[in-house]
Amino acid sequence: MIQAVRVHRVGGPEVLVYEPMEIGEPGPGEAKVRHEAIGLNFIDVYFRTGLYKAASLPFIPGSEGAGVVMSVGPDVTHVKPGDRVAYVTTPGSYADERIVAADRLVIVPEAIDLKTAASVMLKGMTAQYLLRRTFKVKKGDTILFHAAAGGVGLIAGQWAKHLGATVIGTAGSPEKLELAKSHGYDHVINYRTEDFVERVKELTGGQGVDVVYDSVGKDTFPGSLDVLKPFGMFVSFGQSSGSIPPFDIAVLQQKGSLFATRPTLNNYIAKRQDLEATAKDLFSVIESGAVSVRLNQTYALKDAAQAHADLEGRKTTGTTVLIP
Repeated sequence: MIQAVRVHRVGGPEVLVYEPMEIGEPGPGEAKVRHEAIGLNFIDVYFRTGLYKAASLPFIPGSEGAGVVMSVGPDVTHVKPGDRVAYVTTPGSYADERIVAADRLVIVPEAIDLKTAASVMLKGMTAQYLLRRTFKVKKGDTILFHAAAGGVGLIAGQWAKHLGATVIGTAGSPEKLELAKSHGYDHVINYRTEDFVERVKELTGGQGVDVVYDSVGKDTFPGSLDVLKPFGMFVSFGQSSGSIPPFDIAVLQQKGSLFATRPTLNNYIAKRQDLEATAKDLFSVIESGAVSVRLNQTYALKDAAQAHADLEGRKTTGTTVLIP
């Protein structure tokens, strides 16, 4: 018997129920992992509220975690009992232990503690594909990253600066702006008190930016298009303020033959080789010191509801983990 947080009906944080359950043993191609830490992410909120549809009810939320392999099923070669591993996968991580597809597990280097690993699999690998694959940031590029003080934003700011870019970020409070500035951002904009479109134009001498990374959604659209150079790219990878309403695709032509994409990590790591390469790149920049990860909040797993309330209330910064 393990303890897990389950959702029996979609809704607010109060629908997260901490309760005992059985999980059995791993089958072919599977491994059982004992969690040391579980990552908290906005996608967990999307599943809890029903914005993203879970496969069935009840379900266990949470898409990332790190721990130690306890046992493996037949034909598993990627990992063995005792290995320190981390993963990002389908919902199910809000539990003491879970069974997961073994080919989704990556080995965590000894130099990286498991709490850090649990907190960066989704956020860090998201930053990796955004900066290294969706739009390949290079020296001389100027980028705008919304929600700069969030978990992805703090990693991306450092990483983009390491790649040689000029990095502009938005956030909603003086404290978050200072946090962003200490994590690689050259310029920060308070979107609550400033017009970010005008400020970006001022900062770039009217040129605009090469790419906008936007996980905010409704509140920053269509402004995100207005700050792009001709042929610039709008990368929408979340909607914390609500979904972007449908728009006429001709607006991309009118604003400078722009590119727009809505990527997701799952596609970028669907192949085992891509998963391993993405994790290796992420762990390497952390080990080198180019990217530092601040674990700013820790909650007990049984307090997942409070963690969700704080996340939605924009009371958290950087990375957060739940501890079984």
